[in-house]
Amino acid sequence: MSEYKGIKGLTIQEVASDPPAPIEGQVWYNTSTSALKGYINNPGSWATGGDRNSAMNAVAGQNTGTQTAALAFGGDLGPGNTPEFFAGTESYDGTSWTEVNDLNTGRSNLGGTGTQTSALAFGGNQPPPQTALTESWNGTNWTEVNDLNSARKEFAGAGASNTAVLAFGGSPGPVSAFTESWNGTNWTEVNDLNQGKYGLGAAGTQTAALTFGGNEPASKNFTELWNGTNWTEVNNLNLGRYGMAAGGTQTSALAAGGRHTTPTPSTTEIWNGTNWTTVGDLGTARYDLAGAGANNTSALAYSGYTGDARTTATEEFNSGISTKTLSTG
Repeated sequence: MSEYKGIKGLTIQEVASDPPAPIEGQVWYNTSTSALKGYINNPGSWATGGDRNSAMNAVAGQNTGTQTAALAFGGDLGPGNTPEFFAGTESYDGTSWTEVNDLNTGRSNLGGTGTQTSALAFGGNQPPPQTALTESWNGTNWTEVNDLNSARKEFAGAGASNTAVLAFGGSPGPVSAFTESWNGTNWTEVNDLNQGKYGLGAAGTQTAALTFGGNEPASKNFTELWNGTNWTEVNNLNLGRYGMAAGGTQTSALAAGGRHTTPTPSTTEIWNGTNWTTVGDLGTARYDLAGAGANNTSALAYSGYTGDARTTATEEFNSGISTKTLSTG
């Protein structure tokens, strides 16, 4: 067997603790943990996080939330194809989910965006089939505010707080291209998407949004950018799908899972502002899940439908240059 010294011309350093400032490609042996380690580039992989308290799908999250500070609200508890609209809200701290105060009106397939302490919930599936209800979250309670102009479900939103939000797409119609902008008090209709769709993914803010995928007549891999006034078509997803987890910004976003074919894909793609690149798969393939993430290197995916059952699974995505254990002694 070839030795590291013969290949690289030097031996592996033995240390009692990991180097404080390693460089990419550096390899060392940690004598305290009896592990060979390296500082290498990880293109992106998922790890298991803390489970939700209840199994559900069609839940809302906030695509500008973070891996260590996320909020999930609403959803469908089932059983089977019989909807059971969930009003619960749960907060994630990077380790576990904690139940906090409920929505005023339980619903599924709703739009959601903002942060863990400043979020907005809007629209959704709630008898009759869809609603225009909007609720604002202040970190403690939900308060009903002014309704959407058009009742919708299975649509998406972008925004970094509960006072500046963009909502777009959805059904019925059977698919909608509508876009509405929220200023903290009222919704205003603005320019439509180029392609109407539902079950779409989203990232970004009210003035710099990104949407991708979605179920619509022409293609499920469309990507569009919003500049505060108009939508522009840009490069497509590699795998067209809908009902996926999404998060990030207009120039650094992530799409994971969703509906496409049978079996349900676990495919994950990251967006760099120009193109989509396929990275490591979800551990649990599922659709109608939710997500959060500050960018395409750190994200969260949770809940969803595996095709057989609803799930409580939460997964955490990380990429970039970091310390990895190469082997153990």
